[in-house]
Amino acid sequence: MTFADLPARLKDALAQRDYSQPTDVQAAVLEPAALGRDLIVSAQTGSGKTVAFGLAMAAQLLDEAGDLRRADSPLALVIAPTRELALQVSRELAWLYDLSGARVATCVGGMNPSHERKVLRSGATIVVGTPGRLRDHLERGALDLSALSAIVLDEADEMLDMGFRDELEAILEASPDQRRTLMFSATMPRPIEALAQRYQRNALRIATVDKGRSHEDISYQAVTVSPPEVENAVVNLLRFHEAETAILFCATRDSVRRLHATLQERGFSVVALSGEHSQQERNQALQALRDRRARVCVATDVAARGIDLPSLSLVIHVEIPRDAETLQHRSGRTGRAGKKGTAILIVPFPRRKRVESMLRHASINALWTDAPDREAIMAQDRERLMETLMQPVEVTDADRELAERLLTQKSPAELAAMLVHAHRSKMPEPEDMMPNNPEARQAAQKEKHRAGFEDTVWFRMDIGRRQNADPRWILPLLCRRGHVTRNEIGAIRIGADETYFQIPTAIADKFADATQRTAGTESDEEAIRFEVSKDGPRVAARANRRDGAGRDRPAHNPGVKVHPRGPHGKPSGERSDKPRGPKPAGKFPPKAKADGEGNGGAGGKPKFKPKDRGKPGFHKKPGKPGRGPKAN
Repeated sequence: MTFADLPARLKDALAQRDYSQPTDVQAAVLEPAALGRDLIVSAQTGSGKTVAFGLAMAAQLLDEAGDLRRADSPLALVIAPTRELALQVSRELAWLYDLSGARVATCVGGMNPSHERKVLRSGATIVVGTPGRLRDHLERGALDLSALSAIVLDEADEMLDMGFRDELEAILEASPDQRRTLMFSATMPRPIEALAQRYQRNALRIATVDKGRSHEDISYQAVTVSPPEVENAVVNLLRFHEAETAILFCATRDSVRRLHATLQERGFSVVALSGEHSQQERNQALQALRDRRARVCVATDVAARGIDLPSLSLVIHVEIPRDAETLQHRSGRTGRAGKKGTAILIVPFPRRKRVESMLRHASINALWTDAPDREAIMAQDRERLMETLMQPVEVTDADRELAERLLTQKSPAELAAMLVHAHRSKMPEPEDMMPNNPEARQAAQKEKHRAGFEDTVWFRMDIGRRQNADPRWILPLLCRRGHVTRNEIGAIRIGADETYFQIPTAIADKFADATQRTAGTESDEEAIRFEVSKDGPRVAARANRRDGAGRDRPAHNPGVKVHPRGPHGKPSGERSDKPRGPKPAGKFPPKAKADGEGNGGAGGKPKFKPKDRGKPGFHKKPGKPGRGPKAN
């Protein structure tokens, strides 16, 4: 299939953009069997699907002569999940239909709604927008769908995941019944199937996604690092690859803000892109990347869809994506339209198994490697400098005069060394990375401890989650009983019936003596026992799993009353010194409880129904000590 059968103005627009042959998805929507029909299209990111649905709805926008159809309201509507994707689609359709005289209006959140309504009233042919803003214009009467002949749902699966079902249904219900509906979705979950059955007629399915080919233009790497060295790895990867444009993906806005400041301080030309930035700031950041005023973009997943930068060749997953689909959408920002790209995951040592599982699920074969060190980066710099200097250049008479003047003052070797130094001084310094070996990993584990807690003793106290143990009142209790400050208490691990905590070895004996002196029976606090634990919480946790999580073991200290949520509350029951009985038969048996625990015997927890919401005591979990209805 070629572009030969398209109207002349569309062929001219494609030729101006160097489109000679259609991609797979573009060829599929132009097949005779697809003309005029509703479509459900699955296509990989970067496959040219925006131009594909632009060409697919040409018959609804242009007449037989290739001229734009006359209408007082929009003829086509494109709905996209994010502002960035909507703006990207709008730009693509603007150049595609520019020679045809079509006007494209963009309606997205964060922009001036009054200006958008003015553009809609002035006679827009194609409207592109996000679901929320489009529904707002529709309800206010600014968006007239009476003449609509084609509607496109781009990234339909993402829109449903983001909770836009109501908005989509409202728009589809308001559009004419005889419209043509084109649905583009990377995946086809059940909600998409249901949406298609309800709003499409005799839809043709087109699938151009090939897992074997979807990664062939992207080279995947997984770089293992010590957890504290993630930012150093980012710096070295940027310096090693020296990509024309790179995107760094983080999980949160705080991470974006922190990494953006770090890279700015190191000397990189970097912009940030996240949900906390206004639409104008996002547009300025993307324009800086297109103009080459910036080379690095630090972004959240808001940039995982709809960002199309022709010069983007490097994607770095600074924080591991939440699932395989997000990994693919992030990485799909590079390796587009037949160009090659590199996607790198920075993997802290403890997260390697999770990343391996994610890569298997996504059918990605990644190269596991170490972060580049200073020597490797310097070697790359030398090779790049040699390539740059060997490029032919035009030399003016003034340049020759300056070169001869320099040769009279310095030798050629000195001039070459000065040139290398001048080139290197413009680039950020690489970071020294920790070696990736078992010894380095053990050292990284030790560095995770707070200063002063490298050598500690584990203590154990005989209360846990079943007695409502909580760090907010355990910490003051340890300070009172052990005569220590909160800064002298390390990690606290709360188990089912015991709690473990760390005390520096230097004051461990002092702490143990103090807890013995403050022991007594006058209050619940004084009855809690402390003892040194030789094994610590990990060995105890393994024993609990082996013994059935402590279900059949007697309580550690039968004489201690159940502690309420805080040290100042009233005790609400006694702990039984009888071992727990065997589990009842069945997959989910009710838990047997001792009398006096608020459920009237061993019949399990009382069931709360939705209609009970708002009644006294509903906000508390019934059946546990100290969690009944609030006292008057």
